[in-house]
Amino acid sequence: MSGVVSEGGEVLRDLAGLSVPAAGSLLETGSVLEPYVLADPAGVPVEAAAAFFRDLLAAGRSAATVRSYGMDLLRWFRFLSAAGVPWGQATRAEARDFSRWLQVSGKPGGPGRGGPYAASVRAHSETVLRGFYDYHLAAGTGPIMNPFPLDRARRAGRANAHHNPMDPYRDQRAGLYRPRLPRRVPRSIADEQFNEIFARLPSHRDRAMVAFYVSTGARASELLSVTQGGADPGRQLITVTRKGTGERQELPASVDAFVWLRLYQAEMAGVLPRGRRQPVWWTLRPPVRPLTYHGVHRMFERACARAGSSATLHSLRHTAAYRMAEDPSLPLTDVISSLN
Repeated sequence: MSGVVSEGGEVLRDLAGLSVPAAGSLLETGSVLEPYVLADPAGVPVEAAAAFFRDLLAAGRSAATVRSYGMDLLRWFRFLSAAGVPWGQATRAEARDFSRWLQVSGKPGGPGRGGPYAASVRAHSETVLRGFYDYHLAAGTGPIMNPFPLDRARRAGRANAHHNPMDPYRDQRAGLYRPRLPRRVPRSIADEQFNEIFARLPSHRDRAMVAFYVSTGARASELLSVTQGGADPGRQLITVTRKGTGERQELPASVDAFVWLRLYQAEMAGVLPRGRRQPVWWTLRPPVRPLTYHGVHRMFERACARAGSSATLHSLRHTAAYRMAEDPSLPLTDVISSLN
């Protein structure tokens, strides 16, 4: 096995020098029933991952969730391939080494791009892989022990036995290899900074999207779900598909957002497909196609870079929350409803 030595009967890996090729892939199929497929280096679908994906979809998880979980599985399968260990024979030693590898040198790329993954990525990966093995453990198709166990030290005794009622409750089911994440203060964008970013947006489409984000508090993926029939300027409402539940929900939006939307639609008249079920948001360059989640992120990142700002697209959601909370005419229940 590459980068592996044996000492005293225990397998020790040179994690810093371990070569993990970018073998295998996560493929988008375009199918509603099976949106993503994890393929091995030979291009053959991995049935263990496919079964897990089907279970996620049956539980109401979205295609975006399947993609996110699939990327974590892809990293794990690549690591196991480099270590020479089949997924069904992985032990706590492989889980431990994988967790350390993510901390040391897991991220691929050239000079300045490689290095450790962020703690949030490692925490998400640990949760996904523990769930993957829990699923196969229950189905009888995996190892008899989950390589990613819960930390018994963190769940010893009765849950929240000594809890201070003034403090929030903590999750007692933390994974053994799950990193502790720092508590972050939600960041909103100051009005002056927001105005600078907005002025750097190059198109009516981009201005409309940012205006909707900051007035509705919708998530990035939720705003992309709006169809042409779901935008109602008369009532100043847009209908989004909620992340997680998949339910349709109407959200109030600002007058400015609908003004920019109308300018965008007039500018693209005759270019974009028309129809109540057609998406509202499309790429600007031909051939036009529905705008993607990553396309929106890149759009906002470029505007922020031109404005010299480090704000993120998610910051718009926090900004919307702060603005709603400061509006005396808006009940707190309506704020919570818009953001949930």
